[in-house]
Amino acid sequence: MSQKDSIGFGLGILAGVIGGVIAGVLFAPKSGEQTRQELKDAAIKIAEENGPKLKKAKENAVNQYEIIRCKLEDSYNKFNSKIKAKKMAKAKSKEEKDYEFN
Repeated sequence: MSQKDSIGFGLGILAGVIGGVIAGVLFAPKSGEQTRQELKDAAIKIAEENGPKLKKAKENAVNQYEIIRCKLEDSYNKFNSKIKAKKMAKAKSKEEKDYEFN
């Protein structure tokens, strides 16, 4: 399983856990105040348990973004250089032809 797949899988599990906790708390026969407190407690618990994983996933996403950005920038620069080189060659060829006529 690639790193990208494992991050997506982990986020899917996290979303499922959060959804399950919220659904369980909302359908429990308790007062609104108790329900809100349980939701708050569950959110804090999930944040504490999965905070490092989410931070790592964010770091990986940022790193992948930077790698892709650098590759695209490099490709753009190479493409731009080729266009400039072709334009220069064409201008030089035209200049040489102009000298031949004089």
